[in-house]
Amino acid sequence: MVKIFIGVLVAAIVVIVVFQFIDPSFGNIISNSVLSSNGDSTSLTVSINGEITRAGTYVLDLNTTLATLIETAGGATSNADEKAYNVDYQLADGLSFYIAPKYDMSDVCTLEPIIKANINLDDEDDLKVVSGIGDAIATGIINYRTENGAFGRIEDIKNVSGIGNATFEKIKNYITLY
Repeated sequence: MVKIFIGVLVAAIVVIVVFQFIDPSFGNIISNSVLSSNGDSTSLTVSINGEITRAGTYVLDLNTTLATLIETAGGATSNADEKAYNVDYQLADGLSFYIAPKYDMSDVCTLEPIIKANINLDDEDDLKVVSGIGDAIATGIINYRTENGAFGRIEDIKNVSGIGNATFEKIKNYITLY
């Protein structure tokens, strides 16, 4: 029994070392449970998930854009909706990004893209096509962008009164920036 345990332990160590050689950025991924503020003012910590090759939390240099984060995370998948994120978006410490899909992957036979609303351009009626956006929220979105300018990332919609994490989770695949 001890020999089996030692064999498994050695195999696990070998696998970790091999992953380091195959993908040097493997060591840049930080577990959310281990993440702590180190006071380093030359780097920032950001998270990314959704239609991305390696979702996770990454430590990057200051003055970095979303394009660098996506590249560090192995790139966007072929199902990533380019209209739902801005690669030129300037990252800030602690932000998280969701890369929305073009197609509904729960229906493997679908060839039609998901019908989406543009939170930066659509009028109230077009916004209400999205399940979870009613009259009050549609008005709130329009008022927010009038007062604050265009949404820079889809997560910014949570700044609109009436849209919290639960509503965002419901609508995140059905909204775009462009």
